[in-house]
Amino acid sequence: MTMMTPPPIEQQQEDEEMLVPHQELPAAAAVAADAAQPMEVVAQTEPANAAESQPPEDPQTSRFTWTIENFTRINGKKHYSEPFVVGGFKWRVLIFPKGNNVDHFSMYLDVADSANLPYGWNRYAQFSLAVVNQIHPKYTIRKDTQHQFNARESDWGFTSFMPLSDLYDPSRGYLVNDTVVVEAEVAVRRMVDYWTYDSKKETGYVGLKNQGATCYMNSLLQTLYHIPYFRKAVYHMPTTENDMPSGSIPLALQSLFYKLQYSDNSVATKELTKSFGWDTYDSFMQHDVQELNRVLCEKLEDKMKETVVEGTIEQLFEGHHINYIECINVDYKSNRKESFYDLQLDVKGCRDVYASFDKYVEVERLEGDNKYHAEQYGLQDAKKGVLFLDFPPVLQLQLKRFEYDYMRDTMVKINDRYEFPLQLDLDRDDGKYLAPDADRSIRNLYTLHSVLVHSGGVHGGHYYAFIRPTLSDQWYKFDDERVTKEDTKKALEEQYGGEEELPQINPGFNNTPFKFTKYSNAYMLVYIRESDKDKIMCNVDEKDIAEHLRIRLKKEQEEKEHKKKEKAEAHLYTIIKVARDEDLKEQIGKNIYFDLVDHEKVRSFRIQKQLPFTSFKEEVAKECGIPVQFQRFWLWAKRQNHTYRPNRPLGPHEESQSVGQLREVSNKAHNAELKLFLEVETGVDLRPIRPPEKSKEDILLFFKLYNPEKEELWLFVKATGKPSEILTKLNEMAGFAPNEEIELYEEIKFEPNVMCEHIDKKLTFRSSQLEDGDIICFQKSPMSDGETQVRYPDVPSFLEYVHNRQVVHFRSLEKPKEDDFCLELSKLHTYDDVVERVARQLGLDDPSKIRLTSHNCYSQQPKPQPIRYRGVEHLLDMLVHYNQTSDILYYEVLDIPLPELQCLKTLKVAFHHATKDEVVIHSIRLPKNSTISDVITDLKTKVELSNPDAELRLLEVFYHKIYKIFPPHEKIENINDQYWTLRAEEIPEEEKNLGPHDRLIHVYHFMKDPNQNQIQNFGDPFLLVIREGETAAEILERIQKKLRVPDEEFSKWKLAFISMNRPEYLQDVDVRRDVYGAWEQYLGLEHTDTTPKRSYTANQLGLKP
Repeated sequence: MTMMTPPPIEQQQEDEEMLVPHQELPAAAAVAADAAQPMEVVAQTEPANAAESQPPEDPQTSRFTWTIENFTRINGKKHYSEPFVVGGFKWRVLIFPKGNNVDHFSMYLDVADSANLPYGWNRYAQFSLAVVNQIHPKYTIRKDTQHQFNARESDWGFTSFMPLSDLYDPSRGYLVNDTVVVEAEVAVRRMVDYWTYDSKKETGYVGLKNQGATCYMNSLLQTLYHIPYFRKAVYHMPTTENDMPSGSIPLALQSLFYKLQYSDNSVATKELTKSFGWDTYDSFMQHDVQELNRVLCEKLEDKMKETVVEGTIEQLFEGHHINYIECINVDYKSNRKESFYDLQLDVKGCRDVYASFDKYVEVERLEGDNKYHAEQYGLQDAKKGVLFLDFPPVLQLQLKRFEYDYMRDTMVKINDRYEFPLQLDLDRDDGKYLAPDADRSIRNLYTLHSVLVHSGGVHGGHYYAFIRPTLSDQWYKFDDERVTKEDTKKALEEQYGGEEELPQINPGFNNTPFKFTKYSNAYMLVYIRESDKDKIMCNVDEKDIAEHLRIRLKKEQEEKEHKKKEKAEAHLYTIIKVARDEDLKEQIGKNIYFDLVDHEKVRSFRIQKQLPFTSFKEEVAKECGIPVQFQRFWLWAKRQNHTYRPNRPLGPHEESQSVGQLREVSNKAHNAELKLFLEVETGVDLRPIRPPEKSKEDILLFFKLYNPEKEELWLFVKATGKPSEILTKLNEMAGFAPNEEIELYEEIKFEPNVMCEHIDKKLTFRSSQLEDGDIICFQKSPMSDGETQVRYPDVPSFLEYVHNRQVVHFRSLEKPKEDDFCLELSKLHTYDDVVERVARQLGLDDPSKIRLTSHNCYSQQPKPQPIRYRGVEHLLDMLVHYNQTSDILYYEVLDIPLPELQCLKTLKVAFHHATKDEVVIHSIRLPKNSTISDVITDLKTKVELSNPDAELRLLEVFYHKIYKIFPPHEKIENINDQYWTLRAEEIPEEEKNLGPHDRLIHVYHFMKDPNQNQIQNFGDPFLLVIREGETAAEILERIQKKLRVPDEEFSKWKLAFISMNRPEYLQDVDVRRDVYGAWEQYLGLEHTDTTPKRSYTANQLGLKP
């Protein structure tokens, strides 16, 4: 499954994707990303003609590159690549250049020859799809998954691969010279039949069900379960038969462990997650495996207090280290003892676990500006470090695979190769990790118990675990529901990470081998100390489990078996749902207003199909207390107008049939259920009596009474006969005067529109074309104009209101997760009606200052673009998103009316002060036909200039580079400040009088990325005048003065000429004359990013630009 963590805002849409077969439908038809697993890349490639010679378990892997020229001129909705062969199978890439009914680029892997394959074919592949960034390859977007392809699902991939706005923006680097480059890496694996695979039978162990975004929890729980001492302690925690697992962590964990030990099928985790409050998808989005481990252990530790297992968590997992600071020149030392349950080890820059421990205990020198303030001695040179007092019997190592990249301002995953041994000796090199007063009599030799793996990227991935339950040579892979046997190489070496090399396809040619990053790698290791192995790997059997727990879980198992048996025997039974007068009276006017009953809320009977219908009637008599002779059953029928009404009574012949025969005769849709209406007549004493014979003239009608003052509608009575006979009876039963004038309406249908027509009381029911099962709504005749006014004076207006009634949850756009208030509105309300109600709720005099934004049902976020003034006709148009209807709207209160605002363009402009290290962000609002010159004129009235005559210019900055200097005459209407930064600054005096040979060039700050052998820009770029004959040393001197950098720091800076992202360092005497400041050619300043950040101040208007 794919595990999503909250991405940065600009990437959020990118990661909210669907993994789907390419149905050309709204995403509701899609399979959620959680249902698929990212690719675990294993590079063992052979030429296609050698596929049969490979062992079946070895994957065949290859990469396909598709260069799509004239991309923007592709006419069709979808576009296929040429076929390519991997694993002896033909594949191709399928793209939707304008999106598969979404505003994202859609891309899938397709079985190229699926139409010609034999019946029942299938194949399994792990694959990744990528759109290459042709300017900065490190920003290539790559997504991976795996799928079992078959005739029904012959393609699989990503409907929302990347936003179309990013793809079609040439400056982003994905579309260059109208060309897009797509890559597919495909690994064809041996087929695993998921449907018939039996983990218990194959391995002796069972898996855990994935309840959505919980695979990291599953891998941790399996690891803890397979530490027998921990499991035994959990079993011995005191619980009672009155506890509920969903409210008791100990009981929930006991229940889970018991089922893992004794069940034959995979086990659910919902009770456990509910017990510690993680019962929603969001709960798992907000936590990681380390946090879950600590939460679980802390809660168990707390629950174990004052019990026979008190202290178990500490005994198993707790170690101690000393944080020390020791002065070099005076006799002063400070120690602080700390405990730990797990250790976080660096991966970046470390080749293996030992290198990480070396780094962990590395001594740091505190000197120069970083001296230590020692009591009595003042500032002193000192050394600072960590040493271990003791390690725990079970050592949990968290590998820091995820870290924050300050240059890219985002989290990144470290996929570097990182080795870990089967045996870990922490006494190596004469105990260099141990403190002087550590207990050296304990041998800190550990053996590897489990490897927890993350496969995927920083914003999505899958978790699973390799475990040795008995510490034998046999490893097992616990991957949610599935458990498989694996070898040591798979559990260790293949989880080191790093790069994998694809063998050459054409060995005769001198091709450079292709390397790709392995995205599956270990992120947590569990080691068990050899000297404690016998104690920890103890025997756990049924006598360790409390009797009440055994009874409870065996009862659960019996109920489960019973349901399983019912399901297996379902074809022998028919479900009969019986609606009675009581059900209709209970539901109408409360749960429903239209039609007569919700069949999901009536009594059900499970009856064997071969039983005669008369036996069913006896069952009804016993359950409902209505003698058989007083029962008359009606069949329900779905009418052409989609209403559902009693249609006709069962005849004697039908009642003599079996239940199964009757269901088949009456149920054309072949549903398993038979729906009946039980008609019961009552006498004066309200006891059931035999129903009268039904003549052709008799009609079964249902009457609903409407009260306009209370706006209430309820089922009143069912009756047969003529209007003239019934009116008096209706008045009497409603408590009206005998001569009260009442109006009758027929409720005809309610979808898609309400149809409720007036009935002429002078005509017979037959003349009014009424038939069995029809509904008549009645009320007192509406009052004359002088009487009390009501909102809905008659039945049709009330039913129209009910049909279109919509409770809308309004949220402030500034707090899009919190409901602010709710309003009951009508779906037919106009735009003006809605904003008027919102303004009234907020106490605002001018509704035109309200701006609304619709809700995206898939991302659960506000839509990017607000609703334009009167841009939709009705409320319903605001709420519909593809084929879903939301009940959420977002609002803003503007400082000017929306119609005026829509005629204006609002730009965010960051003004960089000429002499102060500060940036003030201004919102400039001008008519759309304004120019850059107008922006600058407006900005001058708001900013502090170095002198009154200073001139300003406006730049477009992206990723720390200047992409454009706006000419004064350019119109502002099409400027996009959503992704780019608009920067305003004073034009320096030196630029105003350029000589014929002077050049204005771009200067950017950069540092080299040692891992990717590329440069990364940072900081604020600037423009600089290069004079004729000026040397690099002279240029540096002017840059230092301009940026006001101290000599000591500036001495470490280097000047380079950058072309196509490669630096050419300039010596002091060098002069470059072939540079004009294009973004591909510029001067670069190499140094570390230690400059203080500018102070940013927002000076914005109260609206969303």
